[in-house]
Amino acid sequence: MTSTVHVAVYDTLADWEIGHATAHINDPQWQIEPGRYRTRTVGATLEPVTTAGGLRITPDLALADLEPSDSAMLILPGAGTWLTGDNAAFAAKARVFLDAGVPVAAICGATGGLAAEGLLDDRHHTSNAPEFVEAFGSKGTDLYRDAPAVTDRGLITATGIAPVDFARAIFTELDLYAPDVLASWHKLYGLGDPAGYYELAGTDA
Repeated sequence: MTSTVHVAVYDTLADWEIGHATAHINDPQWQIEPGRYRTRTVGATLEPVTTAGGLRITPDLALADLEPSDSAMLILPGAGTWLTGDNAAFAAKARVFLDAGVPVAAICGATGGLAAEGLLDDRHHTSNAPEFVEAFGSKGTDLYRDAPAVTDRGLITATGIAPVDFARAIFTELDLYAPDVLASWHKLYGLGDPAGYYELAGTDA
């Protein structure tokens, strides 16, 4: 049975922050259970959005119709619209997901939206800087961690300059790869070490 990972889309979405995650979730190669997951996009409405890279995306689903019971995870990319409060409904939906025990992954500006929603007040987290989430009202200053990505009780947060570490945390939460395969994947894509390629190639042998 295939489970759906929902990816939020909105104008000015930072394409580069989710590329590794979405591409490899949809690629069955090296996965423990090939085809276990698929990605689907969710927008505030079904109207097309335009990413920071100029790509137009027509959402598969409207946010009001998204239920945690139908999802394996909600991924929230960064976007300029987080800074204006336009994506507050997505942060509210993240609370619904976490309350239901369904994981949420947020990167860059999306962590600010979660801070405004109060979701970082009692969880270990990271972001672009502690001052960034504090500006959105986070009361979890003591729980901030200076790390590329942090996972705490189903919530993944990441700095906007660490899309590979963000993807690795997502893969870990989804149990997408065996630990040794994930280590080789990160060695290749995160560290630029060609040994990771040969280790992954051996996985297919």
